[in-house]
Amino acid sequence: MTSQLAELPRRTEALATELVDAAYSVHSELGPGLLESIYERCLCHELSLRGITVEQQVVLPIAYKDMVIDGALRLDLIVDRQIIVELKAVEKIISVHRAQILTYMKLAGYRLGFLINFNVPMIKQGIERLIL
Repeated sequence: MTSQLAELPRRTEALATELVDAAYSVHSELGPGLLESIYERCLCHELSLRGITVEQQVVLPIAYKDMVIDGALRLDLIVDRQIIVELKAVEKIISVHRAQILTYMKLAGYRLGFLINFNVPMIKQGIERLIL
């Protein structure tokens, strides 16, 4: 198998599995309809209960030619310094949401990202895995 998925380290794949399972746990407990910030805090707590390091609202400066814009972007979550997670609580994921996380991944130098929308009846409908 020569897909990009096979090229990710096992530890990253294991973290991805834990992340998805943690999102399932949060959604099972809370359901849809809450604010994104609530899901963010609960997902961070769930990951930390599993012994996984997670950073919230990580500031990412933007470099453009000879200028740096500090505080330009905030990444919702970085899981164990290996996975970027963009959280949503919206009616529908649209293409700009995917573009947003792909740009974050590119600028921050991460290969794996998840776009998770908690405002869905079943969480499997709200989880998208993106890879560069």
